[in-house]
Amino acid sequence: MKIIVAGASGVIGRALIPLLLKAGHEVVGLTRNTEHAEELKDKGVQPVILDIYDRDGVFAALREARPDTVIHQLTALSGRKFAENARIRVEGTRNLVDASLEAGARKMIVQSISWAYSPGNGPAGEDTPLDLEAPLPRKSTIDGIHALESAAAEMPERVILRYGLLYGAGTWYAPDGFIAQQVRQQEVAATAGVSSFVHADDAAQAALLALQWPSGAFNITDNEPAAGTEWLPVYADALGAPAPAVDPASAAAWERGALNGKALQHGWKPRYASWRDGFRYALG
Repeated sequence: MKIIVAGASGVIGRALIPLLLKAGHEVVGLTRNTEHAEELKDKGVQPVILDIYDRDGVFAALREARPDTVIHQLTALSGRKFAENARIRVEGTRNLVDASLEAGARKMIVQSISWAYSPGNGPAGEDTPLDLEAPLPRKSTIDGIHALESAAAEMPERVILRYGLLYGAGTWYAPDGFIAQQVRQQEVAATAGVSSFVHADDAAQAALLALQWPSGAFNITDNEPAAGTEWLPVYADALGAPAPAVDPASAAAWERGALNGKALQHGWKPRYASWRDGFRYALG
């Protein structure tokens, strides 16, 4: 299968590309960075240097590649550029979907998030509606996700991967990441808010399997949604950081975690079934 990976040099892209190549797929990697293009070429990927906002350029690249499937893993989260990330989800996805349709691609796999659900009791399944009535600043994130998922729904086939909080190399939760720095400085309190995590390698494995999955949304999270009062002390200990302050009375209504049963039923089996093992063994 011929596959375009948009965001080929990102956290998920770097983990996903070796899996795709090992499975025998022909991979075209979209990147804005010349240095990353050379790295992709060395791995056996055909690199295309491209700005996702250059609509004509996106159409030309897709027209030339003629992919069977497009995997959209573009974000601007590594630099914590939230407005840019929302723009990618809206404008970048629009360009990618329109160009994919013109080029004859049948399927698109996109990176979404598992904490965009409406408030409620207990972890959310994929049939839970998005939190479209959220107030600002959360509304900006939800509107971006809604635009991304709605655009992808125009493809003949589409898989929406709603990832949990990513940890592993290159993420905010990596030992050199933004959250790790905050935890070391005791700037993050352990609250009652519930989160779901997933290791970046497990997220990439889900993207590979999604090539064979039916259209729809899938929560890609580990098996143990947990309150901050549970996971944050374990995370801090894995980093060798001081124990965090505890604020068990604090939690946002939407901090509920997500259920992963649908992905498990379709053959996904995360290496790190719980953040308990993942934090201790993947962050060391």
